[in-house]
Amino acid sequence: MTRASRSDITRRRLVSQALTGAISDPALVVDRMLALQAQDLRWAKWAVAVRAPGSSSADIDTLIDSGAVVRSWPMRGTLHLVPSQDLSWLLELSTPRLWAGAATRRRELGLDEATIEHARSVAVDALSGGRELSRGEFQVVLQRHGINVDGQRGYHLTWHLAQSGTLCWGRQLDSQQMLVLLADWVPVSRRLERDEALGEYLLRYLTGHGPAPLTDFTWWSQVTMADAKIALGVAGEYLDVLDVDGVPHLLPSSADVGPLGRAAAGRCPNAVLALPGFDEYLLGYRDRSFAIEPENLTRVVPGKTGIFLPILVRGGRIAGTWRRDWQAKAITVHPAPFAAPSPAFARSADRALHEYARFLGRPVHVLPAPPTVAAAT
Repeated sequence: MTRASRSDITRRRLVSQALTGAISDPALVVDRMLALQAQDLRWAKWAVAVRAPGSSSADIDTLIDSGAVVRSWPMRGTLHLVPSQDLSWLLELSTPRLWAGAATRRRELGLDEATIEHARSVAVDALSGGRELSRGEFQVVLQRHGINVDGQRGYHLTWHLAQSGTLCWGRQLDSQQMLVLLADWVPVSRRLERDEALGEYLLRYLTGHGPAPLTDFTWWSQVTMADAKIALGVAGEYLDVLDVDGVPHLLPSSADVGPLGRAAAGRCPNAVLALPGFDEYLLGYRDRSFAIEPENLTRVVPGKTGIFLPILVRGGRIAGTWRRDWQAKAITVHPAPFAAPSPAFARSADRALHEYARFLGRPVHVLPAPPTVAAAT
């Protein structure tokens, strides 16, 4: 076991998370990260593009609409973008626990097994042959077949059918995604035995997030510690271990454990990165102290809303937040550093936010970083 400092972990995570600009293909970004949280699809697209410098929003749209990347509920009961060929085995790992955990909510909503299976039959009949429906259209079809979708019933039926591998989100049409049958949208999927899948899960998490302790993996994946230990037993021969203050941090043995290679233009160690809300750089770990001081965490995750604000990252540390205001003709972007920014920080933040503007391909007014310390949210 090799000893490492906390700063070693931080700099290696920037590489693992593809934030040094070494990847140009957005499909390879999603493959590396395995899953990027995507309940807000606009932020998820930027999470991919910021890791593949030069990618546009249209490029990510093409990736999604082609079926190479699929949006569904593969883990934690939350929408993610995942490589299409990996969705089925992820669902097979996560569905039993999520299904059991949702039993009380199903009873509250009156969604018994017969109702869910009736909805599944309706979905297959309505969508077979490559057909697609918007969320609203699907609710109408369910109602037409005598299935009540009032309140949260419609949402939970859609979630259950996706969680059990019948539905997923397909192409985007008129600013919304269409529901499709997973078997039609992703006709070829990888099939893994359970222990093999657990080992792959851990290895892929560490490829896109490492170095990290096993507890971070269990938080991110929501597998049990018993399953995590099985994963470690399967993948262990492919892993190295770094000792950080007595805590083992795992990383793939193929990872660069020497001096880091040259970063892409604009991605030097002191460059500011403008990352989206719910980004994996913060969300992907149970222990977030490697990225942010505990006293600043509430500035990024205010109150008990569960909302993760967009973040400004410099040298692997979160140094502020930013927000966007959508208007009819343009978007205004507001940086909010935690401390009064130096001229170099302000210039780098401006460059990072203009990179976001280029990604959108539409007019964006980037306000200068304020000269005073940002107030806590």
